[in-house]
Amino acid sequence: MTKTYRLTATIWKEPEGYVAKCSELGVASAGDSPSEALANLKEATELYLENAKALGMLDDLKGILSGEEKFSSVLEVNAS
Repeated sequence: MTKTYRLTATIWKEPEGYVAKCSELGVASAGDSPSEALANLKEATELYLENAKALGMLDDLKGILSGEEKFSSVLEVNAS
């Protein structure tokens, strides 16, 4: 049985391409365009979840995966 999860993806440009990261799971991937980076992130995230299930670790992620309400914000910090 396939289950669908709604996760957050952040995509940004690097000199050599685009990086996409799923902040909930810490999974990241890259591509030559934002859409390619997102597609690669989707594949990497699906593989991560398959491995978590195979290792019996999917229950440990239940809180992260089942959260219906998600919030995202820009955080400005000062660094010297």
